Formats: sequence, C-alpha cells, structure tokens
Amino acid sequence: MNPRTLLVFSTSLFLFHLLLVSSENVNLDFPVFSFRNFTLLGDSYLRNGVLGLTRELEVPTSSSGCVIYNHPIAFIDPQTNVTASFSTRFAFSIGNINPSSFGDGLTFFMSPNNQILGSAGGYLGLVNSSQLTKNRFTAIEFDTRQDLNFNDPDENHVGLDIDSLISIKTANPMLQSINLKSGNLITAWIDYMNEKKKVEVFLSYSSFKPEKPLLTVNIDLSVYLNEFMYVGFSASTEGSTELHYIENWSFQTMGFHPVRPRIHPHNVSDSSVPHTPPIPVSDSSNRHHKRIGLGLGIGFPALFCSALVVFGWISVKKWRDIKTEKSLKAELVTGPRQYSYKEIKSATRGFNSSRILGHGAFGTVYKAFFTDLGTISAVKRSKHAHEGKTEFLAELSIIACLRHKNLVPLQGWCVEKGELLLVYEFMPHGSLDKVLYAESEHGNPLLWSYRYNIAVGLASVLTYLHQECEQQVIHRDIKASNIMLDGNYNARLGDFGLARIMDHGKSPVSTLTAGTMGYLAPEYLQYGKATEKTDVFSYGVVILELASGRRPIEREAESHKMVNLVDWVWRLHSEGKIIEAADKIMNLDSE
Repeated sequence: MNPRTLLVFSTSLFLFHLLLVSSENVNLDFPVFSFRNFTLLGDSYLRNGVLGLTRELEVPTSSSGCVIYNHPIAFIDPQTNVTASFSTRFAFSIGNINPSSFGDGLTFFMSPNNQILGSAGGYLGLVNSSQLTKNRFTAIEFDTRQDLNFNDPDENHVGLDIDSLISIKTANPMLQSINLKSGNLITAWIDYMNEKKKVEVFLSYSSFKPEKPLLTVNIDLSVYLNEFMYVGFSASTEGSTELHYIENWSFQTMGFHPVRPRIHPHNVSDSSVPHTPPIPVSDSSNRHHKRIGLGLGIGFPALFCSALVVFGWISVKKWRDIKTEKSLKAELVTGPRQYSYKEIKSATRGFNSSRILGHGAFGTVYKAFFTDLGTISAVKRSKHAHEGKTEFLAELSIIACLRHKNLVPLQGWCVEKGELLLVYEFMPHGSLDKVLYAESEHGNPLLWSYRYNIAVGLASVLTYLHQECEQQVIHRDIKASNIMLDGNYNARLGDFGLARIMDHGKSPVSTLTAGTMGYLAPEYLQYGKATEKTDVFSYGVVILELASGRRPIEREAESHKMVNLVDWVWRLHSEGKIIEAADKIMNLDSE
C-alpha cells in the first residue's frame, strides 16, 4: 500500500474509533419525586415528594395510575450488541383506609411504550383489558388480591411478568414475614445480571438489603428488552380503598463499555522498547539524506496535519449524525409517527367533503381510513398553512409530550406541500355536543352515569394540564365540541390549537381574547389574561350543559331572546328553583 494512503487510512481509522459512539450506563437517584422528571397518568398524583398511584378516597372505588420516568433508558448497545445488567431500589407502602377492602397491587415495569396506562382491577394499571395481545412489558408485580383469571397463587405475592399478567414465577413475602398490604414501608431491590441470565427480587421492612432473595428467576431478558425502554410504576384498585405510594427510587444500568483504544498498551512503556544501534553512512550519502530528511520533515507533518483535520472533521460529523440519530430514536421510540402527504390524502379521499367530521381552532377535521394499517383516524388540516414550520413543530412537540387517559391520543403528523396536518385517534361517538342536546344526532338522551363520568374525566385531565405537567398548559377553548367521546363514552379533551404553555407560578400576559362565547370567563373578556381559572370557568359551563342539557347560549322559546346559560342558572338559583335547571328529558330519580 502507498505510504501516504496508509497514513490517511490509519489516521481516519484511529479518529473513527476514538469518536465511536456507544451506549452509556445510567445512574438515577430520586430520594424525593418532582414533576420535572416524571409523567403522571391516570389517577396518579404527587404530594410532598411522594408518588401516589391510585385515588385516595374513603369509599371503595376502581382506580388505576401510572408514573413513568420521562426519558427512555438504553438497555442494548447496538454497536456491541451488549445487553445491560440493571439494579433498582425503591421504597413503597400499600395501605388501606378500610382493612377489609383490599386489592389489587402495584408493579415496577419496563416497556417500549410511554403511554402504558392500563385498566383497573387485576390489570394493575399496566395492561389494557381491551388489548391483551398488544401489551409489551417486563414487570415485577406486588399483588394483594388473588385473581384466578391470572393464575394468582394467593393474595400476597411477588411475581415476574413478561407481556402477560400470568406470572412466570411467584413467591410469597410471608416466607420472610412481610405482608405487602400492612401499610408499613417496604424496600424492594430488583437485580438483573445479564452474564448469569438471572432476575432476583429482595424485600425488607428495613433499608438494609437481605442476603437471600425472595424471588429468583433464571431468564434471559435480552430477548424481551428493546434498545430503549421506559421505566416506571403502576397500580390499581377495584372496589377497594387500597392506597399505593412510592417514596423514593434509584436505578442504574451496568455492563456498557465505550470503545476507547489505548494509545499505549497497559504493559508497554517507552523504556521497554529495545535500543537499535545506528547504521553508519558516507558523507555524500549523509548530505543527500539530510535533504531528503528535510523534505520529509516538512512534508509529512504537513500532510499528517491536513489528514488529521480532514478526517477529524469527517469523523466528528459522523459522530454527531450518529448521536443525533440515537437521540431521535430515543425520543420517538413510541411517539407520533410522520405520515406522508400521499398517505393522508388517500386516506381522506383527497380531503373529500363527505369525510368532514367538524371544524376546530386548528382547522377542518376529516375521517381517514388507512387501509395499509387497518385503522381509522381523525385528521386535522390546518387553515393556517402560512404559519412557519418551526412554530408548527414546536406546537406539535408540546402536544406529543402530553400523556393522559382523558386526552385524544396524537398518532402522527405531516408537513408537506404547504399543509400542516395532525393525525389523532378516531373517537367513535364524536364530540359531546353531538350527543348531549335534545335535538342531537344521537336521538336518545345521554345517561346520567355517562354525564357524570364525562365530568370526572374532564376534571382529571384539567388537573393534569394545570398542575401535573412540567410546564402549565392553558387550553383556552374548553367546550362541548372539543370534548370527544371514546367507545365507552369516556371524555377525551382535544383541539389544542389555542393552547398556551407557561411556567408554574408565572403571571400571565395579556393577549387577544380567544375561545368561544358562552364559555369565556368575565375577567378574561375584560383583561385578556388566560389562566387555569379561565379554563375552570369554561369547565363549569360544560358541567351546567351536562346537568341541564342546554347550550351555553340559547334563544328562549317565548321571548326569542338570547339567554346565557350561566345567567339563567343563577336566576333560577336566586328564585329557589334550581331543580328546574335539570335536564327534563332525564328521570334523575331512576338513574
């Protein structure tokens, strides 16, 4: 090989190996919890640095909650195909307001999905009862109820679950005199040693790790782990008053070794290289060699420096590309996908008017059939296509980061041909305004039980937006037509076209008033400052709609005057006739 070619090749190879990107071990430690690092789903909440996973009520209830660490964790290094070992430690307690009412338990899980909120009851907040075959997770369950549907051995056991709540292996903590539902603080350690292909679970009432594990399972988890996984906790109840708390948590991965070549081998030093005596040369040869040496002394360093700069630049660029790709893969591991304009146009039959479902602040909504995916979605087509792509993607990233069971799930997006398109999960029962009013397309009155659940679900998601997100989200357009209903008539808040993000505790700035008349708070109309209180006012109007079956602004049959729903209810209240505000087409006593 030509010496120069060899020099260039060896230099580039050296730099590439020096800058090679590989997965890194993580080390997390949370003695207390904060909203900054975790996403809270369902009925979970944060109080005084402690995570609560299910509702804290004095009456039996069914509840499910999930808490997920915001950032996906690398478990497999694609450069070396090495699977990490991991170790986690957390302190939890399972108490009960009524000791005779218990169930169901909690889990520590790892999943490629960061929207893993599951059903209540025996599903432990981890598995969706309607999608049993689609669940992907590895979990340790701490179960306090015997559910024969999942082959539970008793009402006090720990088990390893993989993609199913039928445990691979279980153990009873009473073997170590531990009662999971005692209400006492219990510390759990979960270790996976990839070299030994073994999972071990330790439990103790103290903070000292026992010598012997409660549960040992010989299993190769590399088969079930993705390159990136989310980690978190889930819990559920079903007709009980059981309480589930996580007080602290630490997590670390081990086994990743970044590739870093040694400049000097560990067992070689400069003094160990044998000395070679010089070869004598004649004077003429010496002068000739001096000239050659001078040329080489100048040429080779210059060539070396040039090669170093060129290949250094190429290698750094390649390193950045690899790192960016890894970062994007981590962020979008289960996030909304990017659709092509061709896909969406075909799914909506060229945005045919027959596919229009409605109109919102963001634009027109179309029903879309994606035949290759076998799915039905709702596509929002922006009427503000002139807005910058950067602003659109910024808004998209905000919506994509929201995770709550009472939000309409965002499935994807598209920015092509001057179009801004958002793809959402299709809601079978449409929007609330389509089924609530007497003249609605639904035909039958909406049952009171459905109305109550809608009110509770909407309150839950507003609490999430206002208090539980890292930054406060002000929706600014809470109304019946923006509340979608899924197959079970659960409320799903949508249309964030007017939403604004602000830091908690920060004073709002005045803006142009946005929203829908009849839902706007008086102070918002006067000062133009949107806060969580203005959202709550709009929520109150929706509650009055649910109870009365009336629109926020209606024309009275007798006087033909436009009447504001809030004013109408206040008038009936002042006259002692508040019961007359109830929806006449419902027999409330029979509900």
